[in-house]
Amino acid sequence: MPSQRVALFITCFNDTLFPQVGIATTRLLERLGQTVTFPDTQTCCGQMHYNTGYQHETIPLVRHFVEVFGAAEVIVAPSASCVGMVRELYPKAAALSGDQGLIAAVDALIPRVYELGEFLVKRLGVEDVGAYFPHRVTYHATCHSLRVLQVGEIPLRLLRAVKGIDLVDLTNLSECCGFGGTFAIKNPDTSLAMLSDKMRCVLDTGAEVLCAADTSCLMHIGGGLHRQRAGVRTLHLAEILASTEDEVAS
Repeated sequence: MPSQRVALFITCFNDTLFPQVGIATTRLLERLGQTVTFPDTQTCCGQMHYNTGYQHETIPLVRHFVEVFGAAEVIVAPSASCVGMVRELYPKAAALSGDQGLIAAVDALIPRVYELGEFLVKRLGVEDVGAYFPHRVTYHATCHSLRVLQVGEIPLRLLRAVKGIDLVDLTNLSECCGFGGTFAIKNPDTSLAMLSDKMRCVLDTGAEVLCAADTSCLMHIGGGLHRQRAGVRTLHLAEILASTEDEVAS
């Protein structure tokens, strides 16, 4: 397995609310022989700004991201949503700036930006990461992972290789959970209806754990499950893949 110097793009959502996901990502990558660095001047990628109509205000954040990560060998994030922002919308924001230097810098950076599962399977060529997780798990395919990054079966392939796992299929796997960032705030009734459909599918699996590649969706679904006292916990893909038999035994 090739050893690379990985710059961790943790995303502000994980850094603020789910730091354990960044810790799990680091442990996993280091266990696989990668050198992980954390550029501590990184900030928000600008997705929230861009998606709510503040495209011009996003440009300084795009410029800062390029300055922070421009020299990195490879950039990895445990967030399909934020990686989708960089890969799909940064070129549009850079074009909007009219700055040819920024346009070129973004174009050069994008091929080195990976979602965690993509990096493991496509860049490192590994599916069995040595994980052990003896629990009944179901997987929710987030919109950005499925529709923007088109990761397809990658997360499921990684989960199927986990020892001890009881992985059960989620009905309507590809349906949105209703979060969508500010969508859940601006359209609460519609969001709640979508969330209710998703929770019903999760509960039908009898799973102990709901897994996904985005903590934003897990927060939304997990919040609903918690309010119902459903007894289903949520874990990011990185947290399951970072688990080992030695840790469970201890």
